[in-house]
Amino acid sequence: MLINPWDAARDEDEWRSWLRTRDFGQIAVNGVDGAAPVVVPTHFLFEGEEIVLHLARPNPIWTALDANPVAVVSVHDDYAYIPSGWRATGVPTSYYASVQLICRAEIVDSREGKADILRRQLAHHQPDGDHGLMAADEGPYHKMLSAIRGLRLSVVDVRAKFKYDDQRPVEFRDRVAAGLASRDLPRDAGALEQQRRRILADANGFSLE
Repeated sequence: MLINPWDAARDEDEWRSWLRTRDFGQIAVNGVDGAAPVVVPTHFLFEGEEIVLHLARPNPIWTALDANPVAVVSVHDDYAYIPSGWRATGVPTSYYASVQLICRAEIVDSREGKADILRRQLAHHQPDGDHGLMAADEGPYHKMLSAIRGLRLSVVDVRAKFKYDDQRPVEFRDRVAAGLASRDLPRDAGALEQQRRRILADANGFSLE
């Protein structure tokens, strides 16, 4: 994706903090022999330098990964359409945050390896522990392990973008903020939060702490 200098993450902490509260996105892998890319929406667990997840064994992603183990995990949120009347330029635009993690994939087929991934995912998604025992050889799930494959993705590069008119004067951005606050569509609150956070960071000398 195009990332203009004013839309880039100010530092690594910014995109990591944003991604820490998001665990659903799309994993994209090149198609085999010139076919269209394989794109799979999925929950995942991001653990700093590694992403883990599992998918059904019939998923077409496995053939694509065998041919090329490079994958992109793409997450976007806090988006809103900004109409022409809100911007002094008279040109509409989109606000959004997006993080793309370029990864090298390792397919996990051992029972213990898959159980380990599922334990970690369950601990994240159901931290209250309201699930059965996850183990390779016992518990309510172990017979189902043959139906899935695990995936470990080592992050090798990151593309992070926060597109909220940061190149414009504060008065311009305040006008858009007022429009988001008054329109109050389902995604507007998230876009407004990100825009105000970036404005405050500018006022504080680009610190995003």
